[in-house]
Amino acid sequence: MNNIKRVGVIGGGQLAWMMAGAAKTLGIELAIQTPHPTDPAVAIAASTIFAPVDDDAATAELATRCDAIAFENEFINLEALMPLQEQGVRFRPKLEVLAPLLDKYDQRCYLRDLGIPVPEFVALEEKDEAEEHLISHFQFPVVLKARRHGYDGQGTFIIKDAETLAATWQRLGQTPVLLEEFIPFERELAVIAARSHTGEVAVYPVVETQQEEQVCRRVLVPADIDSAVTAQIEAIAHTLLNSLQAVGIFGIELFLTATGKVLVNEIAPRTHNSGHFSLDACYTSQFEQHLRAVCDLPLGNPALKCDAAIMVNLLGYEHSQNDYLSKRQQLADLPNSHVHWYGKSESRPGRKLGHVTVLLDGANKSKAQTLAQAIESIWYSRG
Repeated sequence: MNNIKRVGVIGGGQLAWMMAGAAKTLGIELAIQTPHPTDPAVAIAASTIFAPVDDDAATAELATRCDAIAFENEFINLEALMPLQEQGVRFRPKLEVLAPLLDKYDQRCYLRDLGIPVPEFVALEEKDEAEEHLISHFQFPVVLKARRHGYDGQGTFIIKDAETLAATWQRLGQTPVLLEEFIPFERELAVIAARSHTGEVAVYPVVETQQEEQVCRRVLVPADIDSAVTAQIEAIAHTLLNSLQAVGIFGIELFLTATGKVLVNEIAPRTHNSGHFSLDACYTSQFEQHLRAVCDLPLGNPALKCDAAIMVNLLGYEHSQNDYLSKRQQLADLPNSHVHWYGKSESRPGRKLGHVTVLLDGANKSKAQTLAQAIESIWYSRG
């Protein structure tokens, strides 16, 4: 008998907003902790606490309004939340599951120790140390990453020479950083996987993600990859979630090299942009799956209910107060298209304002690419 009927969500962006349909279907109320009244999930919440996501006093109040607490993002203070968990607050996933993942260096170490392939990496403390490691371990280009709070390419820098390394290092100031080898990947892949409290694991189709300026622009479903690569990625998902004893959904980003080698890039312990296609293309969306796991319900079927799909992010390309209604209508008029608009009042370059998913007959990559270009020509036109 499920006794979790009210779920608190720390974070009120589009990931929380997209839980609304599934929550209604499952008979679950959502309580949201988020800083701004204009955040997307405020519109769908049964209850809202306006506070920063790392405000533990606000989370203590949130806990009085719900049966379990989930996370929309990683910008939390684990140490401050630990006393709440010790007092019986139910976090899904548990704070111990998040602990090795929030810092990118800790995450790399955890994956490496599990035997999961990752790029070569090192934590840096001093600039001289960076140069020393570059000389002894790495060749340019290299990747410099902030260890905490990076998303959509923020805090990630591809460094091509020593001068750029010095300038970037200086600009980051006291920010703890990670240095790792640059992977000349052939494609970027991703997979969404969920685990229930009983140990049941559900893995979604592996997808290809296409990034521009380190922000996801398109997702092709399913990825056009060898079955052995698919099997390897599914095994990585099982190994990771079972090792963590995780409850909830996880996004796993990967590199595929020209020689067929798979390496894990990053883990997101939450719903993920690469899984948005599941809202329209799968029997169970990632958002419903996450709530099912959080609420101790059986996991749903993650399989595609169509041959293939393409998801295109609608990114801001200007500073504007605009709902882009005419463009959204043009996108909605495309055959088998589903437009999701996040209701954000302000557009700025690179900001995720919505996405469109188109369901396809037949898994044809060139057709999917052509369709993505058509969507983007409508969206990014300045007319």
